[in-house]
Amino acid sequence: MVILGLDPSLSCTGWGIVRVDGARLSHVANGQIPTKPAAPMAERLAHIQTVLAAIIADHRPDRAAAEEVFVNKNPQSTLKLAQARGAVLAACGAAGLPVSEHAAREVKKAVVGTGGAEKRQVQAMIGVLLPGAKVAGEDAADALAVAIAAAHLRGG
Repeated sequence: MVILGLDPSLSCTGWGIVRVDGARLSHVANGQIPTKPAAPMAERLAHIQTVLAAIIADHRPDRAAAEEVFVNKNPQSTLKLAQARGAVLAACGAAGLPVSEHAAREVKKAVVGTGGAEKRQVQAMIGVLLPGAKVAGEDAADALAVAIAAAHLRGG
């Protein structure tokens, strides 16, 4: 089973792919999809969707997992995150990928063992669980954590 983990964001969407063989996880690929802050919203969303569609076509994952939207204090930030998430889900839907959704606390608990883990703890566990993986950045690490959580939560 190959799982595509996604950390949607309008500024930089993270993606990470892991292969699951029983209880064994292995790193396949990861990266980030940045958008230009000055570009129109529709262009930014189309860029996320187009690049992600190409990643899906290249790697052919069996399923995807995305982090759920959390509500920010700023409603505009929440709306922008939801729109980016929509572009990500649309790319997965167009490819026929089933998508599971996971809360940030659920991801942290699956990867680190506690839902209150800090980002650096999650990143450290990525290194332990996927030794030798060259992680493209913080958003890619978060996406790999989502993929790992999805693997653990579905029973491997």
